[in-house]
Amino acid sequence: MKLLHRRDLYGWSSFNQERNLDFNSFAWIRPEGNVLIDPLPLSAHDYNHLHSLGGARWIVITNSDHVRAAKEIAHVTNAQVAGPAAEKDNFPIRCDRWLWDGEELVPGLEVLELHGSKTPGELALLLEKTTLITGDLVRAHQAGSLTILPDTKLSNYQEAVASVQRLAQMSGIEAVLVGDGWSVFRNGSLVLKELIATLQ
Repeated sequence: MKLLHRRDLYGWSSFNQERNLDFNSFAWIRPEGNVLIDPLPLSAHDYNHLHSLGGARWIVITNSDHVRAAKEIAHVTNAQVAGPAAEKDNFPIRCDRWLWDGEELVPGLEVLELHGSKTPGELALLLEKTTLITGDLVRAHQAGSLTILPDTKLSNYQEAVASVQRLAQMSGIEAVLVGDGWSVFRNGSLVLKELIATLQ
């Protein structure tokens, strides 16, 4: 796994040829138990690395299209799985906890519910008020800028824009870690505002 902009954050990726971008996963390393977000399959090297960092206590899945390797990794690590409450009735794997807007999975990891995306109640996560982690709705096909899913993939464009506006109004975001594409490691709040300008 690759060290990111904080010493307690790691990421790993898989290149998707169809979309010509990376799919990304993240690990927050914390003494009380590590949290994995939208985990892709881990190589033997990365499994060993994760084990050396304390394994995993929680796996968060931001939406049903990002289940990825969560079930397999949970089995190996004995981690509990959390998913979006709005998808509870039709989620493809069993979850130990369902997450609602405004709550914290663990201290310092706030849940933000997004609307208008491919799936109902897609989650974004705000880590200690400074690092935003997104699933599908907010993404980046070009380094240094953010975009959203194409109109044809959205369930409701206006709700999607309103969800992004909510994110852009949050002050103090330094980094935006995206599930799909290029993450932004500096001036996150500014880049989110630039994204909103392209949607209006």
